[in-house]
Amino acid sequence: MIINPILRGFCPDPSIIWAKGKYYIATSTFEWWPGVRLFESKDLKRWKQIDSPLNRKSQLDLTGDPPSGGVWAPCLSYDGSRYYLVYTDVKTKRGRFYNTNNYVVWADDIYGKWSDPVYLNSIGFDPSLFHDMDGRKYLVNMINGFKGITVQEISPDNMKPVGERVHVYDGSGIGCLEGPHIYHIGDFYYLVVAEGGTGYDHCVTLARSDSVYGPYITCPDNPILTSDKEGLLQKCGHASLVETPQHEWYMVHLCSRPVKEAGGCILGRETAIQKMILDKDGWFKTQNADHYGQVQTAEPLAAISCEDDEGSELNKESVFHDSFDKETIDVAYSSLRWDYNNFSSIDKAASKLILRGEESLNSLHHVSLLATRQQSIACMAETCMDFRPQSYQQLAGIVYMYDNLNFYIFGKSLNEAGERILVLLKSDSGDIKDLIKPVIIDNDDPVKLRIETDGIRIWFSYSFDDNWIGINAQADTHILTDEYCRGFTGAHMGMYIHDMLEKKALAKYDYWHVENRQV
Repeated sequence: MIINPILRGFCPDPSIIWAKGKYYIATSTFEWWPGVRLFESKDLKRWKQIDSPLNRKSQLDLTGDPPSGGVWAPCLSYDGSRYYLVYTDVKTKRGRFYNTNNYVVWADDIYGKWSDPVYLNSIGFDPSLFHDMDGRKYLVNMINGFKGITVQEISPDNMKPVGERVHVYDGSGIGCLEGPHIYHIGDFYYLVVAEGGTGYDHCVTLARSDSVYGPYITCPDNPILTSDKEGLLQKCGHASLVETPQHEWYMVHLCSRPVKEAGGCILGRETAIQKMILDKDGWFKTQNADHYGQVQTAEPLAAISCEDDEGSELNKESVFHDSFDKETIDVAYSSLRWDYNNFSSIDKAASKLILRGEESLNSLHHVSLLATRQQSIACMAETCMDFRPQSYQQLAGIVYMYDNLNFYIFGKSLNEAGERILVLLKSDSGDIKDLIKPVIIDNDDPVKLRIETDGIRIWFSYSFDDNWIGINAQADTHILTDEYCRGFTGAHMGMYIHDMLEKKALAKYDYWHVENRQV
């Protein structure tokens, strides 16, 4: 059996393909860099993260993008010889006007260098690219304001839209029509869309037509996927389909695992998978035909052994430990809005990560943060940091955050009298306060910092000699949930520094250690 979610912690809006003997999934990253996470698998069960395709400023500039703006709902596709990625960079997402700029990049090798982008349009978010059997390519758009789905041909020579943009579908009536993907299967063109909004009423709607330009008729047993209100997986929706080499069908979809006591989802929106069947009338339905996202689904009949997939997401689930003894930064890390190579480096000889301070965590531009997404409800993150501040305007440490308005910082600084201190800061909707009276420390030795959570409460502790000292503070995860932040990402833990004096201060980290725990 395959156990869901297959991609845990902040991996929403999955787009899946099969190519050259492997499955690949692309997921949204919003304001996190690099843009779009890619994962590979041989069996749909074990997934390994690979290099992201959007890793150059010429492809993506997220500086200034709002929380949960940036890269929305990428579409990964393969036409038999080349890989394509369509994505949106959302510059504004509040009020009447959404600024949604859509682009396409491509690569002959999914592990290689991806092209610079070609601008497509700004009509709406969640565009996708459809390659028909006759070699023609089509851009599929939703219209801002949830005003329907359009189809327009794309020139394969320059990847620019050509010809008429045709309005093909207005949805089933559920509302919030988005996330369109088209598949040509047998005599029909199938249109898979998301409806119901990306919250607890989220669902997957299916329609079909005998022409790519419609009209598309909604499945009579719609929606084909939603959530059992009593089930572990909630917010099920935003899906894409893939056919195995043995002609079985699977659907990957967005889901969430809320922590009711925390007031929502600290893990953000994740990726699950369901086995699908085509019924006698040619409509897709879940294998057990109950319409609900299930925690378990059947494996492919001829799954390939993945014993060689050392370092897969599944194997990393319990513990992630990085001693910074490699030349490059691990693919597990992300930074906010700009390339982490601008402020971080690895001293391989000393096995240390070095971060240079920039702007504070509430900035929308240049923040020095290297973080990993939270993948289990209960977890622990720990590091050992060598930081010698010269001003109270310099601070480095460990962060537990959702976005630039909602976070905790536990770190080392100076007070205005020049004394070394440990501080614990909380930002609640942008209001930053000290949670404790600063702890005065009498040495400049490296300090170990730790964050632990059971999914509801948060504990902070520090150590100079492996005798851990707990911080007496009332802290919880409520401010780190999708629901509280009205966001689309999920909680992260990471190593952080700011220098609001000269942008020169350095902090050195010996390791980054994360344990995912059972609750």
